[in-house]
Amino acid sequence: MINMIQNAKEQVAHLVQQAYEAAAEKGQLPPAEGTIHGNVEIPKDSRNGDYTSNFALAGAKALKMRPRDLAQLLVDNLTLDGTYFSKAEIAGPGFINFTVSDTWYGEVLSAVEKESAAYGTSGLGKGQKVMVEFVSANPTGPMHMGNARGGVLGDTLANVLSRCGYDTWKEFYVNDAGNQIAKFAHSIYARCMQMTAGEENYPFPEEGYHGDDIKELARGFLAQAEAFPGDTSQETWETAMAEYGLSRNIPKMQEDLKKYGIEYDQWFLESDLHNSGYVAETVALLTEKGWTYEKDGALWLNTSALLREKFLREGKKEAQVDKLELKDDVLRRANGFYTYFAADIAYHRNKFEKRGFDKVINVWGADHHGHVARLQAALDGLGLDGSGRLVIVLMQLVNLLQDGKPVRMSKRTGKAIALHDLLDEISVDAARYYFNNRVPSSPLDFDLGLAVREDSENPVYYVQYAHARICSLLKMMAEENVTVSPMTEVDVSLLNDEAARDLIKQISQYPDELRLAARDYDPSCINRYLVNLSARFHKFYHDDRIKGEEKNVLRARLKLADTVRTVLENGLEVLGVSAPEHM
Repeated sequence: MINMIQNAKEQVAHLVQQAYEAAAEKGQLPPAEGTIHGNVEIPKDSRNGDYTSNFALAGAKALKMRPRDLAQLLVDNLTLDGTYFSKAEIAGPGFINFTVSDTWYGEVLSAVEKESAAYGTSGLGKGQKVMVEFVSANPTGPMHMGNARGGVLGDTLANVLSRCGYDTWKEFYVNDAGNQIAKFAHSIYARCMQMTAGEENYPFPEEGYHGDDIKELARGFLAQAEAFPGDTSQETWETAMAEYGLSRNIPKMQEDLKKYGIEYDQWFLESDLHNSGYVAETVALLTEKGWTYEKDGALWLNTSALLREKFLREGKKEAQVDKLELKDDVLRRANGFYTYFAADIAYHRNKFEKRGFDKVINVWGADHHGHVARLQAALDGLGLDGSGRLVIVLMQLVNLLQDGKPVRMSKRTGKAIALHDLLDEISVDAARYYFNNRVPSSPLDFDLGLAVREDSENPVYYVQYAHARICSLLKMMAEENVTVSPMTEVDVSLLNDEAARDLIKQISQYPDELRLAARDYDPSCINRYLVNLSARFHKFYHDDRIKGEEKNVLRARLKLADTVRTVLENGLEVLGVSAPEHM
């Protein structure tokens, strides 16, 4: 778990502290009473060094000195022998800029050699049990484009968290109860009636599901049903139809997602919460804690009071909260049935209280924005710290383009673009890469034409081509009996031009990119990192010839190319995208 950027930053801080103590011992500065506080950053312009510190600016006031004078004393007392740095210089009002030496560049390559497939991983989340719940689409129809983005986002985020040391669990919440399932069964029943009595004799409900998949389910049900409709009640038929439809749809969803490279640790059924009495128990707990009241025969959650407490606790001013139009929510209807919100609260109580997850991350569509604070507040009311432990990643819609024109997507009209149809048009690699190519909060334009192009305009092709290019190079060199050398036989000082140095710096950034992706719940930064790494490799490969070079130069450059191959493979694996050896 080597992070050479972090190691360099820590060494800068240590060197400056040592310089301060050395200056104090000489009487040049007041006695050191503690650690100098400041920041170490990577300058945007490499002409300002590889790392820069503001310790002199941060400490000047306390020491009653001009920052630049303090910086000079610190630089005069720096000892760089045996460190990652070749020089330190003062810049601007008192910044100290450090330039890395061959030692640091060599350590970057050695880190990848040592850790190989584990390069970039960390112990950031060690000891923390995290669930990522994503897609969780209603099982009333085929997987569609809206699920495609959430699927790859959730799956990739779980991969990122796992590589950062979290004990990660992937879950699909199956909404196999409630109004959607009732509508689903009613739609199948209506199609069955039309198929037996004629469409003109049984109008299809306007609010029903109009897709061809419902007709297919109706035909399948009739093929195995006896004496439909006979004397059996519509309610009984619809119960059987719901069971039949779910028994066909859920395995199809699992199959589509598996083809998409997604496999869950668990498919959790909403019906289990109801059948076990867990929903009723959760609502009773809320009542016991004083958060519910009855009105018009229904049981309500005092959501407005819970939200008020939440917002005030988070630092909002009372006047601001008073202006919000806070509303309460029904938990149990007058007819005795529990609402979806009640089941959702119970489900998340199950995650935290029963199964012991430290943190839960849900990937939701942006249209669920209003539901976020309400659910967190309800969990707060149960004493589960929903505001701190439940993270919602809101994802914007996908705009699918074909021939430059938007493709309409409507589940109601049956014109949805099914996931399995999309994967018939483009590769799984392209789909997974593109759907993770933007931050979740940004809308995503998915151009079907660009996704199948084989040129540098297509980012997934561009990255995979870099990997394949290196594999071809290694194969070609192996045919000439030239193999990749261990770092003990590589002279890093020969990798001294700008293209090689920039490439090694890019390699060093991978552990930080994984860390930031986990911190920000944004795996799209891995996509951008891989494109940048590929661009720097292509430049290096263009500028620095490998085949035919003097033996030691060839050995160093070939080692660098192979190191890039390892990092590309690691990053593509996180994305669930293949790393081809030839294209």
